[in-house]
Amino acid sequence: QVQLVESGGGLVQAGGSLRLSCATSGRFISINAMGWYRQALGKERELVASITSGGTADYSDSVKGRVPISRDNAKNTVYLQMNSLNPEDSAVYYCNADVYYSSRYRTYWGQGTQVTVSS
Repeated sequence: QVQLVESGGGLVQAGGSLRLSCATSGRFISINAMGWYRQALGKERELVASITSGGTADYSDSVKGRVPISRDNAKNTVYLQMNSLNPEDSAVYYCNADVYYSSRYRTYWGQGTQVTVSS
């Protein structure tokens, strides 16, 4: 079984920073794309950023330039450095990974980590 475990969420004041981490463990051959999504109260889950195994990143317009995504392939871990946070960034943040095992890719999700930005 594959598990994704997020860490780094919490409460921060507007203008502050947080760094989210998501480590993938379990039985698999490789990981393709990894990404971060968020879901605010009463809203749908939305993509924040994603990154391929080669390091190509993609961002939503709402966070572009503020929250660089990175990954350490040796550690099977993806990071989200969140800067210049504002209250609209408050949400549960989920990571996901496209994991290759048994001749196919499957998408796995973490359990989510809460980010709250106070004004």
